[in-house]
Amino acid sequence: MTKIITFLVFFVASVVFAQGSFEKEMEDALTTWKSGNPKEAVVKLERIASVEQENILPNYYISLINTLAAFETKDRNEMKLLIEKAQLAQDKINNLLPDDPEVLVLQAMIHTAWIVYDPMANGREFSSVVLNIYKMAEGIAPNNPRVVSQKAQFEIGMAQYFGSDTKPMCEQIAKSIELFANFKPETPFHPTWGLDRAEMALQNCK
Repeated sequence: MTKIITFLVFFVASVVFAQGSFEKEMEDALTTWKSGNPKEAVVKLERIASVEQENILPNYYISLINTLAAFETKDRNEMKLLIEKAQLAQDKINNLLPDDPEVLVLQAMIHTAWIVYDPMANGREFSSVVLNIYKMAEGIAPNNPRVVSQKAQFEIGMAQYFGSDTKPMCEQIAKSIELFANFKPETPFHPTWGLDRAEMALQNCK
């Protein structure tokens, strides 16, 4: 009996320690990213992901950081490499939680990056795919601010391309900003990003 109790104590202690280590390392990686060191943050996240293989969060942020960097770079070769790296991490979280709205939004963003990379070659192929992904995410989580905002921003780009009215999408972006104010993430490490992008998009609507 004493051996069983001792085993349980050590087991619980090891679980608590592992959780504490994960939280500490995730906080460090995300702080590194927010401090303007995305490459260093990705290295730290890759180390966490190699251990926490059933947890989507490390690979989610690897995918997100690389995707956002792809939109920002002006070097086409670098952009292609960043998108490919994002998709590698994305594939892992797609396998774990394929119907999660946050995962769906990120996949749609990666496809959008391919459109930006080469509109003539990729626009026709990916545009309908992106819209379908956002509709799926919207059906699952209609009040998720990233779902509402990113879907509307993509639709604005489509509307501008075809010369259509963007007012309905701008109204959706305004709605997403209200949703951001009331959004509560599942944990401190779950996605909260996007408010600044929505606010900038709304400014461009005016």
